[in-house]
Amino acid sequence: MRDSTPDAATPPLVGRIAAAVARLRGWQRMLAAFVAGMALTGGQAPVSAPGLWFLAMPVLVWLVDGTARPRQAAAVGWAAGFGMFVTGLFWIGHAFLVDAEQFAWMLPFAVTLLPAGLGLFWAAAFWFARRGWIEGSLWRVALLAAAISLAEFARSTLLTGLPWGLAAFIWTETPVAQAASVIGPHGLSLLTYAATALPLVAIAGVRRGPGPVVTVLVLGIIPALWAWGAARVPDATSYAPDAPVLRVVQPNATQRLKWNPDYAALFYRRLLDATAAPADPALGPPDAVIWPETAVTFLPAERPEERARIAAAAGGAPVILGALNRQQRGERTDWTNSLMTITPDAAIGGRYDKAHLVPFGEYVPLQPILRHVGIRQLADRGGFLPGPGARNVEVAPLPPFRPLICYEAIFPHEILPEGARPGWLLQVTNDGWFGNFGGPQQHLAQARFRAIEQGLPFVRAANTGISAVIDPHGRVLVSLALGDEGAFDHRLPAPLAPTVYAVTGDATALAAVLFLIFAARLRRRRGA
Repeated sequence: MRDSTPDAATPPLVGRIAAAVARLRGWQRMLAAFVAGMALTGGQAPVSAPGLWFLAMPVLVWLVDGTARPRQAAAVGWAAGFGMFVTGLFWIGHAFLVDAEQFAWMLPFAVTLLPAGLGLFWAAAFWFARRGWIEGSLWRVALLAAAISLAEFARSTLLTGLPWGLAAFIWTETPVAQAASVIGPHGLSLLTYAATALPLVAIAGVRRGPGPVVTVLVLGIIPALWAWGAARVPDATSYAPDAPVLRVVQPNATQRLKWNPDYAALFYRRLLDATAAPADPALGPPDAVIWPETAVTFLPAERPEERARIAAAAGGAPVILGALNRQQRGERTDWTNSLMTITPDAAIGGRYDKAHLVPFGEYVPLQPILRHVGIRQLADRGGFLPGPGARNVEVAPLPPFRPLICYEAIFPHEILPEGARPGWLLQVTNDGWFGNFGGPQQHLAQARFRAIEQGLPFVRAANTGISAVIDPHGRVLVSLALGDEGAFDHRLPAPLAPTVYAVTGDATALAAVLFLIFAARLRRRRGA
């Protein structure tokens, strides 16, 4: 499995580009890596141009070709990771403008320091890959793909994890995404790193390759997955004969105004009016109404008169909503970010408390250290108490569902609770924190992947959008766009049988990563 530097038989353009990229040094090498990382972001929503990966990934391989030591390769990896994360996560800065007087000073640090820190995962991956690099061999592509995938596993789990912007998500709008039902997002990411780097790297100078059969198999991964995914998805979504009708309400309560007393009543009225609106004649009255995360500014558990108003507006249907909740424990008050049900008789039904909280958004880690260094403005904010973890919630007459509050939906390995499989996934979210470009679209893409991975319908209610019903194949059946106010009624799609990924989780992907690392290093010891 060997190739060489470009020679006389190499197509001149690709060969010259590969050689020129490998000769870059110093700031030029770092800039090229940074730009390649930015191009990788272009594959993600809302740009959704996966073709950019077929250009950017070979550049990263050629840049590592030009390094003499692992330390130099680590610098390439960090610059690429920083370029990808700083452009892919720029939208987090919007959260610091909601209360600009207090938090705007933190914006430049947030949009640069977090990407810089995440770039260290890529630095470690490139350092590790360079230590086992096989000059001129296609095995170097496999090793780099496996090393980055291992780093992305770590990024997804360490320090509470942040699996945002995984490589797999570039295929959201294509049939290739269906592979996540078998190998999950990390397995598809591994294939993506390898399959997008291989074509141009191979064209740039294969002298003695692995043989035509293996070459066709390797280069045909994406076309094969495309064809298989297209065949897997039926023309129409399936519904049970007695499928419940859900009404999803989107009040378009912008985060800047949501807690303003002058506007809170307006947004509450929007929720009530949409809930009480006439039913769709083709569907009949809704069996349940769903409001988004922290839909109201009051505490429903402490306001029976408001629960009665909500129940009256729903006309006999339960209302599932996100709201804050507090419990007094002696002198201590515990706050939770919760999902709860208001029953037709205005009681509080099953409650779920968000378990995976956002660091620095919903709780502040390292508070004593922050106080010690003088950042009391942040350290004294306190935070929410995490809930006990994943579980199903039952609300008659609906099938049991797994509630996900905002950020919890981005963790593929935390979706299913132990025990009985839910009939659907419900996310209540407030993407008003995410701005209008980048964050909300990427959040929706991850919801679509959760549906594919588990073979379950996914319903999301968002304060400002994008609210949607997604079928088990990841197709958006109905939605409300960003900035729209309104509601829609839709039947709950039927779930599929448990997928391979739902049963095996990330074990297959992790095994493939470790196998490739072992095989590549073995080839190096044997001289490739």
